[in-house]
Amino acid sequence: MVGAIIGPRKATLKAKTFTGCRNLIRLLPTGTVFLFQFLNPVLTNNGTCDRPFNKYLSFVLIVLCGISCCLSCFTDSYKGDDEVVRYGIVTVNGLWQSTGGSSADLSSYKLRFGDFVHAVLSVVTFSVLALLDAYTVKCLYPSFETTRKTLMMTLPTVIGVVAGGVFMVFPNNRNGIGYLSS
Repeated sequence: MVGAIIGPRKATLKAKTFTGCRNLIRLLPTGTVFLFQFLNPVLTNNGTCDRPFNKYLSFVLIVLCGISCCLSCFTDSYKGDDEVVRYGIVTVNGLWQSTGGSSADLSSYKLRFGDFVHAVLSVVTFSVLALLDAYTVKCLYPSFETTRKTLMMTLPTVIGVVAGGVFMVFPNNRNGIGYLSS
């Protein structure tokens, strides 16, 4: 009898833990992070920033990638009547799709408070990764390089634990651009 009561509780905790981990992995759009990792060494001249425009370009890249992380939290996908996956932007009234195309009821894809929580966490997580990147530190604030190592060892872990905990409270069931509709 005791095992029957504890068993489902463990399964629920285990399911919530895996869901939180899945949401943490989905927090940052892979393409945005890849784009940043690819362009940052080029725009910062491998961290030397020997010309003033290198700093400006690096800053613009960080801002644009942060905006991309934020906006991706407000996208979702669904399978239309023709079994084709379609993408749209989440609004107060439901999912807005730019191509029209489907007669499916999209009013259930409404904007929620959790979407804003995910957007904020996505931007914070990306900002930590971008601002502690070796090339960014060398370019934008070179005197900070010795402290960067300590922060790089602790801050991403702290942000990951906090984000994972918040995702257990606000689970993400959106399937944005790049993720298949379930």
